[in-house]
Amino acid sequence: MRKALLAALAVLLSSPALADTLIDNARGIQVGPDGQLQRFRALVVNDKGKVVQVLRDEQDAVMPIARRVDVGGRTLLPGLIDAHGHVVDSPGGDMGLGLMILQLDLNGTSSIADLQKRLAAYAKANPGTGWIVGRGWNQELWPDKRFPTAADLDAVVPGRPVMLARVDGHAVIANSAALKTAGVTSAARDPQGGKIERGAKSEPTGLLVDNAIALVASHVPQPTTEMMDRGLEAAQEFLLSNGITAVADMGTARSSWDAMQRLGAAGKLRMRIIAYADGSQPLANERPTEWQYDDRLRMVGFKLYADGALGSRGAWLKLPYADKPDTSGLQFLKNAELLAKADEAASRGFQIAVHAIGDAANAQVISAYEQLSRNYGKDRRWRIEHFQIADPADIPRLAPAGIIASMQPTHQTSDRLMAEKRLGPDRLRGAYAWQSVIKSGARIAFGSDFPVESPNPFPGLSAAVSRQDINGQPQGGWIPEERVSFEQALSGFTRDAAYAGFAEQKIGALEPGKWADFIIVDRDISASDPQDLARTQVLETWVAGKKVWSRASGEAGERGK
Repeated sequence: MRKALLAALAVLLSSPALADTLIDNARGIQVGPDGQLQRFRALVVNDKGKVVQVLRDEQDAVMPIARRVDVGGRTLLPGLIDAHGHVVDSPGGDMGLGLMILQLDLNGTSSIADLQKRLAAYAKANPGTGWIVGRGWNQELWPDKRFPTAADLDAVVPGRPVMLARVDGHAVIANSAALKTAGVTSAARDPQGGKIERGAKSEPTGLLVDNAIALVASHVPQPTTEMMDRGLEAAQEFLLSNGITAVADMGTARSSWDAMQRLGAAGKLRMRIIAYADGSQPLANERPTEWQYDDRLRMVGFKLYADGALGSRGAWLKLPYADKPDTSGLQFLKNAELLAKADEAASRGFQIAVHAIGDAANAQVISAYEQLSRNYGKDRRWRIEHFQIADPADIPRLAPAGIIASMQPTHQTSDRLMAEKRLGPDRLRGAYAWQSVIKSGARIAFGSDFPVESPNPFPGLSAAVSRQDINGQPQGGWIPEERVSFEQALSGFTRDAAYAGFAEQKIGALEPGKWADFIIVDRDISASDPQDLARTQVLETWVAGKKVWSRASGEAGERGK
């Protein structure tokens, strides 16, 4: 307590006298630096929006209070941080959350017929001859589990180019008009790290996987500046409504970065974005930036890809797929290429983040990071994005090289049946292995990979502690020994996610000197069972001591910087 009081006084003495706000009568919960749960009843916040003091039950504020906000005994948490999402668009021009909100949403489609119905309705509501672009279908949720084809789309929209991305963004289906526009014929060759699915006489079926997506995507008109700005504002509103006050944007395209800069300069950036440049494009900045717009935006990292996704069999495995033995997935970069690209960005000061799903890809990335650690030291916080299917023998290699595993709990609940088919029962020991990673001594950060999954963090917290979906399946949890504790899960979405983005001095906990980013929710999540935890609702979201979203009004509150 003495340490906290001294820290509060130091903050007070180092800044001019300010009128302070008491956020009072709260059921405060957060994870301390020791990994243990902390409880508190109130916060003192200065006019700059930073925490001055955290009050336990027996404590009083050490300074005069200008105004008091009564939380009404509700649960208050630090603002949650999504360590891996796609805010506006994704690498290669694929849709992120913002553009998905504005375009054709195919999440939750129950069959090809349902996809066709949504496509037909969208085409009718948006007439013309321009491209129709959408995202969100997942054939694993359909009864026949068949990939859609160009013919399926042609039956609904025959003459207008259509490109619809799979939920993970690692495969698209294009109709015949789109294939013709792009010149994708039976003579087209598969690019490195990509695949054109073919039918009779080598004719493309319309399904393009990973690096083959660009064959068609490069012909889709780029979103306008106005569309990018609207998409960013829509994504921001949606994230704030889910209690996300900061996000690591993985694969920030130049157009997205420009939109973020415009929103920040206009004083409309109400959340914090830690950007990782899209490694497939020229760098938006030659070097990482400092924090901008009152610590709302920073370019800190550089994002690369080692392989594709499990659902489209693009994840690169050490052994062939159990359900398709003629393939082991796709290796995107040769070992020397991956190391050279990562080294170039690291030499400029960027943090490196590499997408790796399959065990072969993860082993390749670990080897590259081991070399980089020898060159630059282990304090560069090298990141592996997903670390989804790992060889158990490779997990102990993470901590010695200073590697952070950036993982997404809801991927496990969404993928488990597919993973069993893709890998078979004997190769699941390193799958979504959160507890094994933590026990190895490596740091873990949690996120959602939105819009692949919902950005709502509470199903993610629930999955992390239970290895079950929102309906409690499977009973007892899937590979239950990989569950994490509630404290570990909450830290993964707060302290650890901040650490993974070099932001732990500013956010991730409510402590003197850090930003007063917090949320108020409708239940005590520390006392909820996993399924109840998954159904938690955010009531208010505050950033820098200002209410920026409220469920009561359903819209933003104070919008100032």
